[in-house]
Amino acid sequence: MNRTDRLFALLLELRGSGDGGWVQAEQLAQTFNISVRTVYRDIAALNESGVPVVSLAGKGYRLMDGYFLPPLHFTPAEALMMTLGGDAVRGAFDAEYAQAAASALQKLEAALSDEKRTEVQGLREAVRIVPYHDQHETGSLRQLRGAVLGRKVVQFQYHKPSANAEQREVYPMRLVQLYGAWLLGAFDPARQAQRIFRLSRMDGLRVLNRTFTPDPAWRFGAERYEDRRTVTVRLLFDSALSRPLRERASYFQISQKDVPDGLEVTLTVRDAREVLPWILSWGAGVRVLEPESLRKVVREEARKILLT
Repeated sequence: MNRTDRLFALLLELRGSGDGGWVQAEQLAQTFNISVRTVYRDIAALNESGVPVVSLAGKGYRLMDGYFLPPLHFTPAEALMMTLGGDAVRGAFDAEYAQAAASALQKLEAALSDEKRTEVQGLREAVRIVPYHDQHETGSLRQLRGAVLGRKVVQFQYHKPSANAEQREVYPMRLVQLYGAWLLGAFDPARQAQRIFRLSRMDGLRVLNRTFTPDPAWRFGAERYEDRRTVTVRLLFDSALSRPLRERASYFQISQKDVPDGLEVTLTVRDAREVLPWILSWGAGVRVLEPESLRKVVREEARKILLT
């Protein structure tokens, strides 16, 4: 990175990083792989060019309040990435955020020169992101987004696979889209535990007029939920299914290896029934190796299909 690019990147870092806007010279040195002495020289160069960088011993650097960056000049590749992201957001969110995404895209296009706008439009036609859209999830998403931001308790009927619906009342903390499906990360006070809920399995969603205070100890990360997968499922697939397996692998899959009889796939789940629909979708091309209880369930489901 040449010095001009680094100074601009440093300006962006000061604009958005640090504790309360403050960032220390050592952090900047590590971020840009330069020495602390070089950071001092770069900060001085920014000040000399008219950028008001404030320094405070023990706190570091920050931009003076009220300072705005000059208009940005996007390359066609940068503008394409932002428009593709806007297209994805517009298709995945409810109408309010979709409109915000459309408005942002209009502003972005207006900031481009005629030449760059034409190039980006051509690239946008050649590369598309088409998000999965579920009207049921979209309807719940707006309510849950407001509940997460407002710290409001929510109530809903939850339909687990192969189980009766349960009435749940939880503290909504985070919304995550994973493999095209929206998930709610929440704290369940009745169980005193963190839980993940799929929006498509919710019915009768209500945002209650009660607020909650989040505990700083609540942390939602993938590793917490992987720890709860204590059931190992081993499956044997026909070798001919190697490519289809890559195209629609299970979210719970942890390994796949070639064996003399075909392909052995291993999954870890909380409940073996979680992967029952996925297993049945492969028909006679898959056989359950373990657990024995799941093998019996698959046989029973196959028998029901034959009798239907």
